[in-house]
Amino acid sequence: MPIVTEPKIIAGNSNLPLAKAVSRRMSLYRGMSVGLVDARVERFNDQEIFVEVYENVRGEDMFIMQSTSRPANDNLMELLIMADALRRSSAARITAVIPYFGYARQDRRTKARTPITAKLVANMIHEAGIERVLTMDLHATQIQGFFDIPVDNLYASPVFALDIMKQFEGQLEDVMIVSPDVGGVARARELAKRIGAPLSIVDKRREKPGEVAEMTVIGDVTGKKCIIVDDICDTAGTLCKAAEVLMDHGATEVHSYITHGVLSGPAVERVTNSVMKSLVITDSIAATEDVAAAPNIRIVPTAPMFAQAILNIWNGTSVSSLFETDTLGPIYEGIL
Repeated sequence: MPIVTEPKIIAGNSNLPLAKAVSRRMSLYRGMSVGLVDARVERFNDQEIFVEVYENVRGEDMFIMQSTSRPANDNLMELLIMADALRRSSAARITAVIPYFGYARQDRRTKARTPITAKLVANMIHEAGIERVLTMDLHATQIQGFFDIPVDNLYASPVFALDIMKQFEGQLEDVMIVSPDVGGVARARELAKRIGAPLSIVDKRREKPGEVAEMTVIGDVTGKKCIIVDDICDTAGTLCKAAEVLMDHGATEVHSYITHGVLSGPAVERVTNSVMKSLVITDSIAATEDVAAAPNIRIVPTAPMFAQAILNIWNGTSVSSLFETDTLGPIYEGIL
């Protein structure tokens, strides 16, 4: 078998800007060019997906970069078909780099006769020949247990902590971290500990799915610069209402740090017209033109973290070292 000399990255169509940014960052770290593998991922007239890899990948350590974001089904199928193409081309190892793992919200049976789609997707990924998964901020961490292969789940909180410490320099004593619901307390507490800020919770009650009937603020936010922390922002209805409730309870400013900006439907318009001073998201999902043009939406890069994680996997070194702010600080120096 040939000796593996460099990691090779192949990208689907879901988030090409992020894939190119990761390859540039890896080139910087390695001191040599690490380009994307030359391939085409196209569709026939009936929308069947076709993949052709133009480079030799026999015996190589392959990394497929593909978020399973909107359109989730198309992007998921691209990932599976690319994995099959690489497996049949005798790649030594195939790692799926999935910055945003779709279907993660369907991680348990909430009612009778409903699926656990996250487990189904995990099975499909495994059966396609993928041997490892690298993702970020899974909606539910127990999804790692749905896989029979190693899963490395990166966290956005160290990057968010670096950004908050820079954006609110000299004002950290006025910052309050807020969880938008009881289920997200662990995520919010983790970020609060990193920056030494207090924690508050917005308790929401729903009369029916998609509609929030009542919100209660647990904790005193009077005079505080509130930062709402969550993993996914979809239609932004709950987020914008939570911001209004916080302002009504005496907050001076409301900002939000959300890992995955799904931002579907009226989300961008809602955020633009809301009382939120800023919404900070990562580039795990490719930004639409509306998102990029929104005056109060800012995007922080994940390419430095993913590039280092890929190199650590390839080298057989620790990925968990990237959970620490001290480790990421030098990587993000001059970026945030």
